[in-house]
Amino acid sequence: MSSERPIKPGPSLHPRAKPYTYGVIAEFANPDALIEGIRRTRAAGYEIVEAYTPYPIEEVWEAIGHPKSKVPLLVLVGGIIGCVGGYFLQYWVSAVTYPLNIGGRPFHSWPAFIPVTFETTVLVAGLFAVFGMLVLNGLPMPYHPVFTVPRFASASRDRYFLMILARDKRFEAGAAFEFLEALPGASFVTEVED
Repeated sequence: MSSERPIKPGPSLHPRAKPYTYGVIAEFANPDALIEGIRRTRAAGYEIVEAYTPYPIEEVWEAIGHPKSKVPLLVLVGGIIGCVGGYFLQYWVSAVTYPLNIGGRPFHSWPAFIPVTFETTVLVAGLFAVFGMLVLNGLPMPYHPVFTVPRFASASRDRYFLMILARDKRFEAGAAFEFLEALPGASFVTEVED
């Protein structure tokens, strides 16, 4: 089923453009109801779901079934690149490009290279961590379709939301809407337009 099904026409910047269903979202009053809703949604076969909470909840992360983070691998790769790059830069400058004999010191004096090598390792690993996290999270994201739901403003205060995305292979707007409405604790269900 295509996730780009047109729904009712609405106001738009382009006269021929029509909004598309991004997903169906349900509001919950407490985290336990949200977690139970996620479990039932996953058990019903929906795979592409998102949950929004005012604070991090480990059980929500586990119930949704997020894969392991790729950030640690990016940090390792960045650290290796920083280590090798920092060491090679010092070797190249001291032994190849500008070899200066100062007090009988060898051109390739590796003990003198360790502090800078350590610093470049930490620097590049930190840069990979920050920029890798931003890229993997899709940030910066000044707009998200869920912001069009007026009640979503309470997601940062005291409400919990569960959304089934339209790109899920099992998604049908009417069926997903009815499914979320039937979940215990779901107080408000609506379609999200993109």
